[in-house]
Amino acid sequence: MSVQVIATDLWFPEGPVWLGDGSLLVVEIRRQTLTRIWPDGRKSVVAALGGGPNGAALGPDGHCYVCNNGGFKWVRRADAVMINGGQPDDYVTGRIERVNIETGRFEVLYDRCDGERLRGANDLVFDAHGGFYFSDPGKTRSRDADRGSVYYARADGSLIKPLIFPISRPNGMGLSPDGRTLYVAETETARLWAWDLAGPGELASPAVASHTSPHGGRLLHVSPVYARFDSLKVEANGNICVANLDRGGITVVSPDGAHAHFVPVDGDTHATNLCFGQRDLQTAYVTQAYSGRLVAIPWPRPGLPLNYNPYGETT
Repeated sequence: MSVQVIATDLWFPEGPVWLGDGSLLVVEIRRQTLTRIWPDGRKSVVAALGGGPNGAALGPDGHCYVCNNGGFKWVRRADAVMINGGQPDDYVTGRIERVNIETGRFEVLYDRCDGERLRGANDLVFDAHGGFYFSDPGKTRSRDADRGSVYYARADGSLIKPLIFPISRPNGMGLSPDGRTLYVAETETARLWAWDLAGPGELASPAVASHTSPHGGRLLHVSPVYARFDSLKVEANGNICVANLDRGGITVVSPDGAHAHFVPVDGDTHATNLCFGQRDLQTAYVTQAYSGRLVAIPWPRPGLPLNYNPYGETT
C-alpha cells in the first residue's frame, strides 16, 4: 500500500485529529506536547502539557480534550529506539485536559473519580450528548501494575463516573455510527470488545463477569497472531479499525465480529492510532511511534465523521 510521509521526528506520536485545512493535531507522548502538523510537514507546538499526552479529540466547545497518562519512563534500546519503560519517578496522576488550540491555554478537567486518582488515561471518544468515554489502563511498574477502567464524563466538568472495572489494559475507544454500541480494545490480550448502551454513559447490562466475559462485554475479535491493540477509529459502515503494536498495521473488524482482515502499514512495527481525513474521509492518517512518523494511506471506505469535529468533511 502506498504510504505518504507527512511528518518525521515526532517523539512517540499518537492521537491524530484531522482539522480540515490540511493540518492535523497529534500528541507526542515523549515530548509531552500537543502538536499541530501542516501538509508540508511543518510542526508547531500547541501546548506543552507535561506528563504523557495520549488520546485526543475535539469537544463540543471546539477545544481539544486530551487523555494524559501521567508520563512514562523512557528506555533506549540497542537500536536507539526509545520505548516505554513503565511508570516514571516523577509520576503524580493521570488526567483529562482541555486545550484551547488557538491560544495553547489548557486546564485539568478531571484527575479523580469518586475520590480515586485517574491512573493512566489513554484514549477517548465523544458521543452526541456532550460526554465522552475514556479508557484508563493504569500504570505499570517493575513488579506490579494497576487494574484498568473505562469511564464516562461530561465535557463541561460536571460528571465523571466509572463504567467498567476491572478490565485488562483498555486502550482504543469507539462508538458505532448510531451511538448505541461502545467498542474497547484491550492492549495485551489483543481483544476487541463491545457493550450495548442504554443511553449516554449507561450500559444496557451491568459490567459483571460471566462464563463468556470477565466484564460483561461481547467479544468481537481476538488477534490470531501476536500483536497488541492500541487505539481505534470506526468507518461510516460500522467497521472498527484498530491500530496494532508489534505488527505494524490496522486490523479491520466488522460490527458483528464475523469478518476481520489486516492492513499492513509499512515503515514501523508500532502503529499507535489513526484518523480519517480529506473531504471524502477516505485518507487514513496513521501515527507510527518507533519511527516517529505521521503517514497517510488511501482508505477504501469513508471513515465515520466524529461528533463535534466541524472539520470532518471539509478540505
